[in-house]
Amino acid sequence: MKLYFASHCCSLTPHIVLQELGLPYDLVRVDIRTKRTSDGRDFLTVNPKGYVAALELSSGDIITECPAIVQYLADLSPSAKLAPAAGTLGRVRLQEWLSYISGELHASLAPLFNPALPEAARDIFTAKVAARLAVVEAALAADNREYLLGDDVGFTVADAFLFVILGWLPLFKIDLAAWPRTAALARRVEARPSVAAALAREAEAPEVK
Repeated sequence: MKLYFASHCCSLTPHIVLQELGLPYDLVRVDIRTKRTSDGRDFLTVNPKGYVAALELSSGDIITECPAIVQYLADLSPSAKLAPAAGTLGRVRLQEWLSYISGELHASLAPLFNPALPEAARDIFTAKVAARLAVVEAALAADNREYLLGDDVGFTVADAFLFVILGWLPLFKIDLAAWPRTAALARRVEARPSVAAALAREAEAPEVK
């Protein structure tokens, strides 16, 4: 397999999952501005959407969108229990969280990356982020759980995805301390060896020329 990534992007999520599972893979850096890859390809021929992550299989098939990629990876090694089995209510709950993180939390943060965003609009999106985080905080508080799907399930790909998105908050001066249970979850995930291993490998990956 080959993972196309860019630093400080959503692609860190499947990278953490690959490390968790101990699966072999190649890592290819993408310049998301020029759409070139470190192995000399036009990234738009890999993913016409133009953004990471993208996972290339040995068959040549390409999977895009983090929720789809991480579920595919988790199903390659079901014994690792990074996702409940397909067809179960637990899997539906996982998909709920992956959809929420992508469609609500990530989508609310994305406009803040635009330096030309007017201050009034920035305040609106910052408030949306706070409201989305309040939902996460309430879910964790409901039964004093440490992970999104509950402590009987434990760490899953949804927690990895949330951790990556939460890592962007300091860029916009959003203090996660306002949501202490969510902050604790982020610290818990950050302490996993897979996170350090993924970040180290990304730092060592060849640059785009």
